[in-house]
Amino acid sequence: MIQVRPSEQMRGLGVVQQGDPILAAPAQSFDLPAEREAAEQVIEKLFSSMERIGQVHPFAKGMGIAAPQVGISRAVAVVQPPAPGTPAIILLNPRITDSSNDADEQYEGCLSFFDVRGLVPRPLRITVETTTPEGQLVTTVYERGLARLVHHEIDHLDGLLYTARMRTGVIPIPVEQYRQTGRSWAYEQ
Repeated sequence: MIQVRPSEQMRGLGVVQQGDPILAAPAQSFDLPAEREAAEQVIEKLFSSMERIGQVHPFAKGMGIAAPQVGISRAVAVVQPPAPGTPAIILLNPRITDSSNDADEQYEGCLSFFDVRGLVPRPLRITVETTTPEGQLVTTVYERGLARLVHHEIDHLDGLLYTARMRTGVIPIPVEQYRQTGRSWAYEQ
């Protein structure tokens, strides 16, 4: 039986893969509420992609997807928190306005190069400003694993992959060596 690499599986599900220029370019913000309909169409496409991906791969740590990962260079991403029944977070024109000095380093994966996992330092708390489709600004504080997920997706909208955040000399490991699949990130209480 031929084993399909995780990255090829994601490519088959419509996820743009590392090396595509769209992943390295900052995404264009929406002019809201003028572009509300366009924003809602992209959000719907992201939800459909997440549903397809979720049918073939479990995400115990939650998951996110940014518009550039489905070939659309616009500033929107969707994050599904790990807790069952928790509503998805829509990040429309997101901007990190504050982050804690307290940080930790945990493994992350990325749908755009799913064959590896990398140790990424991130702040334990971030404050994010987003825009509603109606044009209102909303500020939300995210902590720990949710801060990590949201920060990862905002990086995508800024044209950054998590490898840009890894410490010098640290390289991603093959997914076959990664031993935390199916488990949440661990945090000190």
